[in-house]
Amino acid sequence: MDRIIDIVLPAIPQTLVMVIASTIIALLIGLPLGIILTTTRPGGLTESLKVYSILDGIINILRSFPFVILMIVVFPLSRLIVGKSYGTAAMIIPLSVSAAPFVARLMEGYLIQVDSGIIEAAKSMGSSKREIIFKVLIPEAMPMIVTGITMTVINVIGYSAMAGVMGGGGLGDVANRYGYQRNEPLVLWSAVLVIIILVQIVQFVGNFLTKKIDKKK
Repeated sequence: MDRIIDIVLPAIPQTLVMVIASTIIALLIGLPLGIILTTTRPGGLTESLKVYSILDGIINILRSFPFVILMIVVFPLSRLIVGKSYGTAAMIIPLSVSAAPFVARLMEGYLIQVDSGIIEAAKSMGSSKREIIFKVLIPEAMPMIVTGITMTVINVIGYSAMAGVMGGGGLGDVANRYGYQRNEPLVLWSAVLVIIILVQIVQFVGNFLTKKIDKKK
């Protein structure tokens, strides 16, 4: 048991670093992209078919890449930014690149569900486009946005396990190196159990926040 703890415990912070950093970067990129997609789409606040078509195409292409292949494609960018293509810091780059289009598409889907009557009411009151975005669209969609963030974190946790197998460290590396290559099933299932616990914690917190925000509305 002590050996399992010594192997699995140090991998947890590595996984958390990858997940938290990648999610933050993905949100910083994906949320604005989602807003731009929503406002430039046909019938949007600042309709621009050219901008929408370009962004829509790029996001569709990035989302079409299987994560393992995307990691390989993005490795040169990791080398450029962090100086290497392996390790926890290097894997944050492909994780972020993979999660950002996912976030953007989710945000677009949530924002376009906001009741058009509320938007029209805001326009009739003289609200600017910026005010409509930040005081109407985002607040109205906030429960769904929190749900989307929860889904993103859970997806990134799963991707981080794959990144670990590719040299990123963390629980995925432990499960592969000790559990699979060295045939130590206890270590493998211990790593899997920790990943399951992390996912359950994220889901619980996400559900709690969603309900709390929904009640305030």
